[in-house]
Amino acid sequence: MNPFLSMIGMAPTGAGTQTANPLLSFAPFLMIIVIFYFFLIRPQAKRQKEHRLMLEELKKGDRVVTSAGIVGVIAGIKEKEGTVLLEVDKNVKIEITKASVAQVLKVKAE
Repeated sequence: MNPFLSMIGMAPTGAGTQTANPLLSFAPFLMIIVIFYFFLIRPQAKRQKEHRLMLEELKKGDRVVTSAGIVGVIAGIKEKEGTVLLEVDKNVKIEITKASVAQVLKVKAE
């Protein structure tokens, strides 16, 4: 008897042979899907939600780091355009997209 056919439940049936439950043959595939969900999909969705919430809470005066590594202080926010005016040095301001803000830095008390 071919082991591949018996694995997928298509082995010839005769006297004394039993067919495998079709639900049991899908169990490994279902387990792989569950593992992918808990180890890949769910954590990524959680990170995206946290990043979206962080972007919504941005305000003038926050010290931030962009995805390109630029550190600066938010000088203004343009909600309609989805951009942020970032002051990187005294009298040096750049306009970046709001989505490129990677992290809000904690400001130490001076």
